Amino acid sequence: MQMKRPAYLCLLGSALFLSACVSSAPEVQRSANTAGAGNLSGSVISTSNGPETPPVKARNEKHMSIYLTGYSYWDNTPPGSAAIAKPVLRNKAGGTGTYDDPITIAVGHMIVGDQQFLDFPAGTRFYLSELRKYAIVEDVCGDGASPQNGPCHTGHNGLPWLDIYVDGARSKQSDAATCMSRITRVQPIIQNPAPDYPTVAGSLTESGCQVFRG
Repeated sequence: MQMKRPAYLCLLGSALFLSACVSSAPEVQRSANTAGAGNLSGSVISTSNGPETPPVKARNEKHMSIYLTGYSYWDNTPPGSAAIAKPVLRNKAGGTGTYDDPITIAVGHMIVGDQQFLDFPAGTRFYLSELRKYAIVEDVCGDGASPQNGPCHTGHNGLPWLDIYVDGARSKQSDAATCMSRITRVQPIIQNPAPDYPTVAGSLTESGCQVFRG
């Protein structure tokens, strides 16, 4: 485990449980240093363009607030990889954010005895309205024999903590870091969403890390 404060807490997974690298506070700057983040500027978008036809609501939708952070190709475990711990749709982290191709998301987990319990089961789908992306649980966040005692298990103000894969493999490390910083905040989310919410397809970093608020 390597800890850098006040920047980032990178939780390095063991051979048994791969874990994502996550932010340790709501307002932080990721620890990537290379140049080139300028092409991600100006991507916070207001959405006050009039009413839209609402999607058909799924029966078991659950609306809630969560604490969202991001991890990238550059700071994954191991670094420079898209390795994941709980493959569902794919063997590596990825996705474009559509319902059929949701982006990999990591969740906190517990280890009790020789059993592992995820905060949300692998395969759980979410819709993040501020990103206009669907996501799916395919990874875990947290390390050690008692990951439930670490920061991934409980987010800011006690909210559930989700850590979404921002990719960045085809971008500069600084672009991925800028994207992670931009999306780190408390956000509304829908668990078990209907399939027809609006989306902007593309991996987060490579598609400009657009954020829709308002």
